[in-house]
Amino acid sequence: MALKDSLIQLLNKKAFSSITVKEICAIADINRSTFYTHYTDQFDLLYQIEEEIIEEMNRYLNECSFVEEEESIQMTEKLLEYIQNRKEICQTLLLQNTGTSFEKRVMIIARQFLLNKAIHLKSNEANYFSTFIISGAIHVIKEWLDMDTQESPKQIAEMITQFTNKGLLFIK
Repeated sequence: MALKDSLIQLLNKKAFSSITVKEICAIADINRSTFYTHYTDQFDLLYQIEEEIIEEMNRYLNECSFVEEEESIQMTEKLLEYIQNRKEICQTLLLQNTGTSFEKRVMIIARQFLLNKAIHLKSNEANYFSTFIISGAIHVIKEWLDMDTQESPKQIAEMITQFTNKGLLFIK
């Protein structure tokens, strides 16, 4: 945990490409041999941090259903609460240039749940549709994090659902 916290601290100060194992260990006050017992390098450490977040998000999504709009709002709200509770790490992974594919991995998970809702679309349409919707939602979440999560998770969940379901009709 100390190594993970140290990497997150460093990511908030500098680009991932300039972070070394030596720096991570110095902040964590851990010997480099201990680091290499658990991780192959700083990329492996970052990947493991991302993997934990992805697994937790996946568990949250599996607990909910997309059948009704209300359930979709509740599921989105639950995910946003998770993001808000793990704000520092989520903010770092989504807003800092980590040189990783965390955002894409989040999109893949969200796509599998969204595609269940878009069954009536042709395969290529469903892929484009899900990319469009998920990209927009992720950028709303990034903006929300950047604005220090001023709105509640429920408010953002309702906005995302309204934007998704009503599109341009929403701004009337």
